[in-house]
Amino acid sequence: MTHFNNQLTPRLEQILANGHQHLLCGGFKGIEKESLRIAKDGLIAQTPHPAALGSALTHPTITTDYSEALIELITPPFADVKDTLAYLHQVHQFVYEHLDDEILLDASMPCGIDGDDSIPIAEYGSSNIGRMKHVYRHGLWHRYGRTMQSIAGIHFNYSAPENLLMALHEQERSPLSLEHYTNDAYFGLIRNFQRIGWLILYLFGASPAICKNFFKSRPALMAQFEEFDNGTLYHPYATSLRMSDIGYKSKNQANLRIDYNSLSGYVDSLSAAIATPYPEYEHIGVVVNGEYRQLNSNILQIENEFYSTIRPKQIINSGEKPTLALKRRGVRYIEIRSLDLDLFNPIGIDIAKARFIEALLLSCLLKDSPKMSDLDHQVNNANQLAVANFGRKPGLELNKGELAIGLQDWATEILDAMQPICAILDNGDEGQPYSASLASQQLLVKNPDLTASARILDGMTQTGYPFSRFALNKSAEHARYFSLNKLDKTHTQQFNEMAKQSLDKQRELESKKQIPFDEFLTQYFAQQ
Repeated sequence: MTHFNNQLTPRLEQILANGHQHLLCGGFKGIEKESLRIAKDGLIAQTPHPAALGSALTHPTITTDYSEALIELITPPFADVKDTLAYLHQVHQFVYEHLDDEILLDASMPCGIDGDDSIPIAEYGSSNIGRMKHVYRHGLWHRYGRTMQSIAGIHFNYSAPENLLMALHEQERSPLSLEHYTNDAYFGLIRNFQRIGWLILYLFGASPAICKNFFKSRPALMAQFEEFDNGTLYHPYATSLRMSDIGYKSKNQANLRIDYNSLSGYVDSLSAAIATPYPEYEHIGVVVNGEYRQLNSNILQIENEFYSTIRPKQIINSGEKPTLALKRRGVRYIEIRSLDLDLFNPIGIDIAKARFIEALLLSCLLKDSPKMSDLDHQVNNANQLAVANFGRKPGLELNKGELAIGLQDWATEILDAMQPICAILDNGDEGQPYSASLASQQLLVKNPDLTASARILDGMTQTGYPFSRFALNKSAEHARYFSLNKLDKTHTQQFNEMAKQSLDKQRELESKKQIPFDEFLTQYFAQQ
């Protein structure tokens, strides 16, 4: 490792000096992948969540997000990301057995929608917790419209190896408890990721174009784009319009100042937003003509409404508020939310990308992470928007602190600094998979035409297809792939049993006497 010495952070240098480099390996990785179900006419499915897949309320692996048609597939966490992707592949195989004539749309930006009314809001049954999930989504509709909520992405979950955190705590002789130190380490990772998170959009952004139908409920937004063809708008150098201002964003949250400098600051600032009334939402009303329109009229209904590229997470108990879970038990893992679906991959993500992200997150953990000011947040957001809209533009400059720097120069600097971490994660594997993944991303930095966003636009140009047809054709290819690659009997039986258990669990939940919904919400938000 001596030839990497000039790239080592003090933390990593000390880990190597102590012979603890093996502790970097084995952090747990999980994935959550969203996709719209599309009917054979090319439009968003109007059918209920397939009963054979189980209960969307209680199934641990197969659920729905905003829409009844927006399926979400969740893997358990695995130490080897190869196992994570293998599980995700199996879930896709099982789902495709029960889609009938429907397919999963493998693009992040929705196709096949015809205004808000064409997007059915997810249903979760008659229990109070199921009703709360449905009402929350009604609130999102009234606040932002349904179209924005039909956007799909991949969430990458990562927890650092516990033995690594213990070793860092000891080698730095921290006066903090291990739990407090761990929380601070995760928030340091989060701040560093926010500084360089634009790199994810450049490398893996796959939403450079949008169907015009996306703007049916917001036509004024169309003026900021160029026309690719009669059905498609785009930016020529865009990487991830999903992560731009017209994507999964909220202008109403633009002035929120969520504190990422500590766990307590994060919980307090997020809790304040959930408790603070917002005049525009007060006009919507909470209960109108006896029907709930939203859970409350505050800036955020619940924590999940806050649109962020990365979140600290803790496993929650049934009915527990996420902020309370963090406050009680600290950070368990972090969730990256800025990944587009890979339109060229049947499960939306490949092994090389997953390995790169693991190495990037470790580099964020092991690097010094100064506290962030409001100005830092503004700079980070500006960089992200610049890359989302114009990331492949020759000569694009970003702001690094108070200095302007070329995107390619900064990206090269980040990737070079990851080399020693990738070498450690290779862990003697002759194929050097992490280093090979890093090399693949270095090629994308040198040649923007190799990025997924560029390849999508090139594919549309070569075929003459609008974005919707190009995306649907690719999705149909993936559907044919799964029709030829069936799930084996053993795993099919396991998933069938999971589906049955989830349906039984929902029936049991709904058979119990429910307190009035108003009272249920009051108790939920009163948790301390």
